Amino acid sequence: MRMITPWRHPANWNIFRIDDRLLLIFIGIIVGVCSGVAAVALSRTLIFLLNWLHPFRHYWWAFVLPGVGAALSSLFLNNFLNEGAGHGVPEVIYSVSRYGGLIRFRSSFSRLISSCLTIGSGGSAGPEAPIVMSGSAIGSNIAKFFSLNDRQRVTLVGCGAAGAISAIFNAPISGMVFTIEVILGEWTALNIVPIAIASVAGTEIAHLLQGDHIVFEYGHFDIAFVDILASAGLAVVAAAVSIALTRAMRGMHKVAGRVPTSPWARAALGGFAVGAIGIYLPVVLGEGYHSIQEAIDGVFLPGLAVAALATLSKILATAFTLGWGGSGGIFAPALVIGSLAGLTFHRLIVLIWPSVAWVNEGCFALLGMAGLISGMLQAPLTGIFLIIEITGGYDVILPLIVVSAISSTVCQYLEPASFYLKELVEKGQLLRPGTDARVLSDLSIQELLEKDCICVGRNMLLREFIDIIQESHRNYFPVEDEETGHFLGLIHLDDIRPYLFNPGMYDAVIMEQLMHSHAEVVRLDDDLGKVLRRMDEKRLFSMPVVSNNRFVGMISKATLLDQYRKELRVQTCQ
Repeated sequence: MRMITPWRHPANWNIFRIDDRLLLIFIGIIVGVCSGVAAVALSRTLIFLLNWLHPFRHYWWAFVLPGVGAALSSLFLNNFLNEGAGHGVPEVIYSVSRYGGLIRFRSSFSRLISSCLTIGSGGSAGPEAPIVMSGSAIGSNIAKFFSLNDRQRVTLVGCGAAGAISAIFNAPISGMVFTIEVILGEWTALNIVPIAIASVAGTEIAHLLQGDHIVFEYGHFDIAFVDILASAGLAVVAAAVSIALTRAMRGMHKVAGRVPTSPWARAALGGFAVGAIGIYLPVVLGEGYHSIQEAIDGVFLPGLAVAALATLSKILATAFTLGWGGSGGIFAPALVIGSLAGLTFHRLIVLIWPSVAWVNEGCFALLGMAGLISGMLQAPLTGIFLIIEITGGYDVILPLIVVSAISSTVCQYLEPASFYLKELVEKGQLLRPGTDARVLSDLSIQELLEKDCICVGRNMLLREFIDIIQESHRNYFPVEDEETGHFLGLIHLDDIRPYLFNPGMYDAVIMEQLMHSHAEVVRLDDDLGKVLRRMDEKRLFSMPVVSNNRFVGMISKATLLDQYRKELRVQTCQ
């Protein structure tokens, strides 16, 4: 044990004292490798489950399979691990935002197992968000093992997320961009380098374990100017579908919450509904990557009406799976829905303008995928780089940029926050680095207390008070009840100035007559942001802090802003 202890404090090693970034790069490689292994394990397990259950899907009773899987997933999370269902990314963002990236160790494997049960049985969800949760938890716990501070831990949480996404999609740039754009929400030199290295480590470990491959391969598209113009229309459609998917899942979650039954039974009901849809439209079952490849290859045989119906059904199936308590993410469903929406849009414009030489419909399937990812996540760079990397080509880059930019812009205009951030924003729990709320949340009233004020009694004579003024270097004097010790009010030095040069008043005036009995006070658990706003509104520079009716100190705007500046420098690494 004594031999292990020095290894838990690598920040003390001489080589890492030169530059803090070397330490993060070194541990980021470890995190990237571990999260890459977890991603490969999840991917291989899902493939095994889907293949194992495939022969049973031809039976009439196969509609129960997604229900059984979702119920087992819910039981595992709620009853064995005491964790709520969901896709995990908002939990990671919340931990980064409020708790310095602290995530429980069991989250390293809990979402992997629960999402395997849900997706492997046919539930409409993706493995990407659970693997982000798992990779982030791995990064957080490795940072905890090495006794790193909050800022370093947050960077390693990002390394875990980036390594996992990079490994599962074979897309290192997408993993890095997704992590910085969606999870951390800040681009700094300190976190970009270790996260980039972790992305490479996660990708390389995936290459080692399952070979180098392109997730969705395609030939070549001859894109004309008219196709780029049409992609602007597709972007608007993709934005509308993104918003529909977001609202369908949130609405379904509210409906499910009103059903008076246990969480596992609720998840089973949602799974049965998905199974029933899957009997007529198998494309809605599971992660649906095979249908994406069909759409890209241009071999999705059903016509325009069926493609549109499949798009709506996949939205419904995803809402039933995730809204009713199944476990998984929205990445894969969004890609499937985007490809189907792009396909539907292409067939519609071909029907309206048959004389135009449109590009192959597979190109619009790719563009639809980018539009959905960019719209749902409100992260255009993630949408662009993800599609480029998982298809291995740059010939669609121009319409890809158009679709991603317009889709994310329209969604930002219609929705105040992305799918991952919406709930956190509504609860006031999203605090991005460098913002007022985030800086103030890391400070507490307790650490800003100024305790050098001298309290006076309510019945103290002015003559006695003048002696206290000579000892104090403050302008404020809290007044207390001599018997109970309760805070009664506040005296400002300016209030007694008219009496100071009138000795005849020294024995005639007591403190109770001079104090402000309705002084604005602060509680120890008050929000610092609200305290600062009250100071601004009331034009106050100091306020008394009261706990259990007793004065405990003063809080001043000067001290608050001084600490604010120091904390801001720490968070922004200045």
